[in-house]
Amino acid sequence: MPVKMQPQQEQDRSVAGRFEMRRRLPDPRLQGIVSDICGYREMAPGHMRNVEYASLTVPLVISFTEPFAIGLGKAPGDNDRFASFAAGLFAGPVVIESFGGACCVQVNFTPLGARRFFRLPMSELTDSMVVLDDVLGAQGLALREWLGNAPDWTTRFDMAEAFVTARLEKAAETPLEIAWAYDRIITSGGRTRIASIAERLGWSRKHLAGSFSNAIGMGPKTLSRIVRFNRALGLSRQQAVDWADIAADCGYADQAHLVREFRDLAGETPTGISAR
Repeated sequence: MPVKMQPQQEQDRSVAGRFEMRRRLPDPRLQGIVSDICGYREMAPGHMRNVEYASLTVPLVISFTEPFAIGLGKAPGDNDRFASFAAGLFAGPVVIESFGGACCVQVNFTPLGARRFFRLPMSELTDSMVVLDDVLGAQGLALREWLGNAPDWTTRFDMAEAFVTARLEKAAETPLEIAWAYDRIITSGGRTRIASIAERLGWSRKHLAGSFSNAIGMGPKTLSRIVRFNRALGLSRQQAVDWADIAADCGYADQAHLVREFRDLAGETPTGISAR
């Protein structure tokens, strides 16, 4: 993820001869809806492999060439090939492989933004990749053609932003209760008690979990786990690593609890990640 980017500014992270990657923060009107837009193109044959840890990103991937091989919590198999698709939240590592010919635009939505954009219960995307025409219909296929024929990344990013903005014009607003509960979990670093959120809203925990699953794709307890994990991961990259201190700071019962969560959500131990 880019660290300090201004809206509309593109960031180039290309590696000469291998691949090019450009990222842009979206127009301010899409703040809270889209986190960033990425363009990616491979330029040389070869096997590339990337592991993405559990996150709060809901990507829309629009591919123009070869599909990716993607495995949820495992190495992808022969049948795990996906070109243009949307992917919901997944509480585990995602293994992504490509073979030198990939080219795509990726629009990264926030969980609340994704519900408004896709106009369907986010539980339908949870733990899965859903092909483009199943989530956006004919509009999605037309978008793929437009982006594929565009002359450069800047034009593609502009077109993707315009498409998202237009689709949001008739989208239903996020219920205030869900937006408030989501914000409480995020701002507390995943440490706020779910029971206290339900009590404050006057809801049962069952009703809160069901409403969250519809709007976000998972219940507040699982969402809190991912928020805590990402906070711990961020702290480990900003300071000298003392995992016991990080565990306490992020609300884990102890360091062993943190290690178990890292195994579940990243597929490896904290020390394995920090050694990279």
